[in-house]
Amino acid sequence: MVQAEKAWREERGGHAARGGLIKFVRYFWDVLEPKTKFVDGWAIQAICEHLEAVSRGEITRLLLNVPPGFAKSLIVNVFWPVWEWSVYGAHLRYVSFSYAAHLTARDNEKFRDLLLSFKYKQLYGSRFKLVKVGSEKVQSDKTGWKFASSVGGVGTGERGDRVLLDDPHNVKEAESETVRTETVRWFREAMQNRLNDLATGVIVVIMQRVHEADVSGCIIENYPEYVHLCIPMEFEESRRCETEIGWIDPREEEGELAWPERYPADVLTPFRSMSFLYAGQYQQRPEPRGGGIIKRDYWRIWNREAQEANDVKPGMFPNFEFVLASFDGAFTEKKENDYSALTIWGVWVETSLEQRYSEQFGTPRLMLIWAWHKRLTLHGTDVEPIPGETKLEFEERRRQSWGVVEHIAADCKKHHVDKLIIENKANGITVEQEMRRLFSRESWVVALHDPGRMDKAARAHMISHLFADGLIWRPDTDWAQLVEDECASVPRGAHDDLFDATANAIIHLRRMNLAQRQDESFVAIENMLYGKAPTKRLNYEA
Repeated sequence: MVQAEKAWREERGGHAARGGLIKFVRYFWDVLEPKTKFVDGWAIQAICEHLEAVSRGEITRLLLNVPPGFAKSLIVNVFWPVWEWSVYGAHLRYVSFSYAAHLTARDNEKFRDLLLSFKYKQLYGSRFKLVKVGSEKVQSDKTGWKFASSVGGVGTGERGDRVLLDDPHNVKEAESETVRTETVRWFREAMQNRLNDLATGVIVVIMQRVHEADVSGCIIENYPEYVHLCIPMEFEESRRCETEIGWIDPREEEGELAWPERYPADVLTPFRSMSFLYAGQYQQRPEPRGGGIIKRDYWRIWNREAQEANDVKPGMFPNFEFVLASFDGAFTEKKENDYSALTIWGVWVETSLEQRYSEQFGTPRLMLIWAWHKRLTLHGTDVEPIPGETKLEFEERRRQSWGVVEHIAADCKKHHVDKLIIENKANGITVEQEMRRLFSRESWVVALHDPGRMDKAARAHMISHLFADGLIWRPDTDWAQLVEDECASVPRGAHDDLFDATANAIIHLRRMNLAQRQDESFVAIENMLYGKAPTKRLNYEA
């Protein structure tokens, strides 16, 4: 018995020392997983290392992104709270949330079962007693408790020293904008107020990525105080994770696995074929490498080499036969809402003189001429010149005060637009009416565009073959890169305004028979080559 007491004392000392949480997990693993052998690895050691830093007060906000099967719920929602009660005291209070109440109740039951186990009582049974052991709430005689709730559930009335959010999104509902947006709103407005002390209280969020606009995306964009531990299943050098406590992803080889002892390459093969699932849940980036439905390498880049090949001077576009502007509106300046976006497209035909004389016409090409997304009101405000201000300074300040209508009109004039389409949703009708009222004498035609009931993925598939066939071009500029980025992330991107404006433009041009492959239609090509449409050459600013 004396030897046993000595061994237990040494074990408790190891648990209380730095690195003690992973030792605690190893020691008690068989209590909760008697038929599953514990497999160690640097990834779960990293999770434990960061949770220990939380316990020491070095971190108060922690975001953990790890692949499925990394024991995240067991470690964060079961082992860590039991370890803290054992080492730091059973006065600590936890409020745990997930997208479904049965998941947090499941973890509370495991938390309770570990505390009641014979093996645990041998080491720590004398330190506190349990006075409540329900699946919803487990409470100690030291005033500490662990409460289980769900996103938007009754736990919004409870407060704790630690607020744990484990899987806020149901993967099956990841593409539902309504559900996803409501979850993020709940995280921002309700969950973060569940701390007893906002200064010293702790929030830990652990999840796999399901969408760029998920809770993790919200944290990364808006809450720089969060320490972010991100462990993709396969190593990507460009995304090597380094955290504020000095931890660095130890891998060196591109594609090296995070936990090969448990998940070797062959068991991951079936998941790799599901690009969005693997990119989000396993690689922790909702956009598959190279893009989703519309691949990044589908775009053709209008650089100096392309200009010379098309006999166009540097800084110039080819001769456009038709120019279309496409607007997607949001009409608010609030940061949490989408942007308003405009894309402008030129149509030209790649055809040689020999093809023209032999009536073997070329194929229409589409060029992204200009694009922006901004958070704007419908109309801007009037500004007056300031004494001593130059004309250029005044014009720039006046431009900064413009609203949606003024920006659209200026760009339609600058780029000699033939037609402006406005998506027929929300306040699109209002913008269309204002453009007609104020600019009825301008050369462009204004029309509403109805995208139908297709979701974003369906619209992306509808136009992806034009990209894949090399018919879509863009200049090598930062603003054009933003358009490419949004198109590559559909349907999991944080923002979709530029994609919507792009998809609407290309679909509309297809309806006009101006965006066709060579084998689809010759009628529009003949009209452009021999009809009355003016030929245009435009400059753009790189």
